[in-house]
Amino acid sequence: MLVTNHVLAGALLGGSTRRPLPAFLIGVASHFAMDAVPHWGKWRDREYFLRVAVADGLAGLTAMGALLTVARPERRAAVAAGMIGAALPDLDKPAVLWFGASPWPAAVNRFHSRIQDEAAGRFSLEAGAAAALAAAAVAALRRP
Repeated sequence: MLVTNHVLAGALLGGSTRRPLPAFLIGVASHFAMDAVPHWGKWRDREYFLRVAVADGLAGLTAMGALLTVARPERRAAVAAGMIGAALPDLDKPAVLWFGASPWPAAVNRFHSRIQDEAAGRFSLEAGAAAALAAAAVAALRRP
């Protein structure tokens, strides 16, 4: 699952939860739940993965900034916590790339890898999820 979709889901959950600690924990749980549903992946090579990952990472950071701007002030801490929790499990990828090792215990890495339901031909599924999550997050975060 693209990190941008995790960020969008984390914002939606954080805005609904309205409390930072539960938002963070629910965000982490949502990451693994989302990775278990069919999504885009199985990259043809490392170079292609890196091109997608860089663009996705930048889109995720942009989404974080935009959603924090859109969120009502009283919800911003929970929204930030939800987004951080939802994106955090994927820190293993840049950590392995830059430092040669995942920050997570081996059992977490095995679990995270095992639950993935990825296929190369699912970009439209990923894009549809992004559109739906973005619309739902913006609507929820603006609601009084």
